[in-house]
Amino acid sequence: MSGGKSDKPATQVVQAGRRPEWTGGIVNPPVWRASTILYDSVAHLRATGAKDTHHTLFYGRRGTPTQWSLADALTELEPGAEATFLYPSGVAAVAAALLTVLSPGDELLLVDSAYDPTRSLATGLLARMGIATRFYDPMIGAGIAELIGPQTRAIFMESPGSLTFEVQDVPAIVAAARARGVATLIDNTWATPLLFPTIGLGVDMAILACTKYIVGHSDVMLGSVTANPAWFKRLRETSFQLGQHVSPDDAWLGSRGLRTMKLRLDRHGESALAVARWLATRPEVARVLHPALPDCPGHETFLRDFRGPAGLFAFELAGGDDAARTALIDGLEHFGIGYSWGGYESLVVPIDPHRYRSVTRRQAAGPMVRLQIGLEDVDDLIADLAAGLDRFSAVRG
Repeated sequence: MSGGKSDKPATQVVQAGRRPEWTGGIVNPPVWRASTILYDSVAHLRATGAKDTHHTLFYGRRGTPTQWSLADALTELEPGAEATFLYPSGVAAVAAALLTVLSPGDELLLVDSAYDPTRSLATGLLARMGIATRFYDPMIGAGIAELIGPQTRAIFMESPGSLTFEVQDVPAIVAAARARGVATLIDNTWATPLLFPTIGLGVDMAILACTKYIVGHSDVMLGSVTANPAWFKRLRETSFQLGQHVSPDDAWLGSRGLRTMKLRLDRHGESALAVARWLATRPEVARVLHPALPDCPGHETFLRDFRGPAGLFAFELAGGDDAARTALIDGLEHFGIGYSWGGYESLVVPIDPHRYRSVTRRQAAGPMVRLQIGLEDVDDLIADLAAGLDRFSAVRG
């Protein structure tokens, strides 16, 4: 191929991770299922074990070309990254990353809008290990410097935030952390590196719940952590010591999903923005929280840092109660009721963010709803929501 590797996302997701030595001339890397690896001799066994086994067949838990292919592709999507490691879920990826940078007696600064399982990990397992957590306002920006204390070892970001979609000033937070020698981690699942590459901004580790947009078909649990050169060896050691491993079949499905992710993500974002703008015109809706819309906290930062919108957002209803919200949701025909997102299908769930906040309390005008906009015809989705809002109004009175 003339011109070498491309930095164009649409080309990268098609070509990345397809090394000839792993594919053998086949378009898709084969599924290498393995536990035991056989050696030619005792000398061969000892020599292999004595060297760096990254991308080397050693034992099935260390991976095969099937896992390495996906990990390599995800690394290529993050300029400045050294390597990526795979995990059996997004939560497992978060845990591995945090256990890499934290030890008993350390303090973690955790954004108050973080995904609830991340909060639970911090207040549960990490607390039992003697690691303290302080929550911070997602809109704090450079003000995070005032919270960094002598025991602070890591700052965890999630942008946009879970449920309420605040967009953090990641470059400002990273600059403050770097000045004090503090590690930075980000849950970048909403945008993926296609919309928001973060390692190049100075983030130490970028975490994805690959279950969402990478896989894209709601049938695999998968996570990843992409690390910069300063942290990848320690992340690898922690992951190996925890025995983290992803089945080759799941990694293969992740690779298959990755090849179409750019097209899907573009469609998710385009349709979600159309639905969000329509909802913003409805009298039954008090506020729409999509980072691409002006009402969302951090909208200007989104315009500065992100390459485009994604498919997940929320909205506040104008008054009403849970019964009225339930009437809206239960009658929807084109939206499944279920957790997760990033698949081809549209989803809806009721949300109550106040249950998952420690330092930032929000006053909503009414109950809240989260939408994942899938790949269906956007006019069908809008018509479905219009009927749902009519049901909401009837129950609200």
